[in-house]
Amino acid sequence: MSGHDVIVVGARCAGSPTAMLLARAGHRVLVVDRASFPSDTLSTHIVHAPGVAALRRWGLLERAVAGCPPIEEYAFDFGPFTITGRPGTAYAPRRTVLDTVLVEAAAAAGAQVRERFTVSELLVEEGRLVGVRGRGSDGREVVERARVVVGADGLHSLVARTVRPEQYHEKPRLLCGYYAYWSGLPMAGRFETYDRQERAFAAWPTNDDLTVVITGWPYRELAANRVDLEGNYLATIGTVPEFAERLRAARRETRLVGTAVPNYFRKPYGPGWALVGDAGYNTDFVTGQGIQDAFRDAQRCAAALDEALTGARSFDDALRDYQSDRDAHVRAMYEFTAGIASLEPPPPEVQRLLAAASTDQEAMDGFARVAAGVTSPAEYFSDENAARVLARAAGVGEGARR
Repeated sequence: MSGHDVIVVGARCAGSPTAMLLARAGHRVLVVDRASFPSDTLSTHIVHAPGVAALRRWGLLERAVAGCPPIEEYAFDFGPFTITGRPGTAYAPRRTVLDTVLVEAAAAAGAQVRERFTVSELLVEEGRLVGVRGRGSDGREVVERARVVVGADGLHSLVARTVRPEQYHEKPRLLCGYYAYWSGLPMAGRFETYDRQERAFAAWPTNDDLTVVITGWPYRELAANRVDLEGNYLATIGTVPEFAERLRAARRETRLVGTAVPNYFRKPYGPGWALVGDAGYNTDFVTGQGIQDAFRDAQRCAAALDEALTGARSFDDALRDYQSDRDAHVRAMYEFTAGIASLEPPPPEVQRLLAAASTDQEAMDGFARVAAGVTSPAEYFSDENAARVLARAAGVGEGARR
């Protein structure tokens, strides 16, 4: 007999919400993580408007963003022109804060939470995942069994390595990014990005009056640039002298940290298991979609598992819909993100559209909503919308000539 309905491996942005929602639905849930909380992890930790909406829906927003300034305006500096828009309020709470709130919410919902628990093995019987073997903080080995094991254990998911799901729509590592936290760099509620030839950087405010400043360059330069990481970080920022001048008046408070990530989709379910968050789908961090993707996965996966556990639908039918919904929702953003992460100039027609948009506040707000994951890139870059933006820009130009 299973000791739990669900065991969730990984308690951060995908795992704790999944556990919380399942526990709120009345299921017996165990969530484990090798970390203890609060603790940090590599992350852009930007929560765009859809992620903010999820936190509000779950009753967690006020706690999650306490002491963190709202971000109301997004600015995209492409050199010849800048697009500035308002896609809806975002926040960038530190993961030391956000993840702790999520873990505590899972526990408050009735999930059993075990921190500092290392899973050493997934238990498989007759081709089905049935539980985990691991060690808790006291060092004792334990076995826990469940009807379903959920892998919310990130890029290097042990659950995924064990079940070997189909992987598809793969792309290589495209961008390497390094960031640090700065004091004395006020952002006035803005999320700013700067795109230059084979270089990009961005900045946004977070807790404790600090600002995240992240730089990026092509993955092929990773090894060479590590020789002088700080020099290359500052040189990238130096491609925009005005921002570099702002940074000279600030103080770096932390060391530089960074990474480069693969891009993939994985089939997120199989006999006795499911995947959420980066364990099941990952895209480059350049558009900062990870947290709201994790929240959306948690909501949809928990709903599908609830249907399966209660017998409302078969496991395969419910989780198949979870996969198809996920893929349909993120595919256009996945391709859009990969294009940005390549640091290659966009196609000429896209350059014309963005230049036209920079003269039109409605179009600028629309582009900001794309970057924030509110609107699909497929909708914004459709022939119909492009024609509207270009026509309005032509009308403005004609009026100016008169």
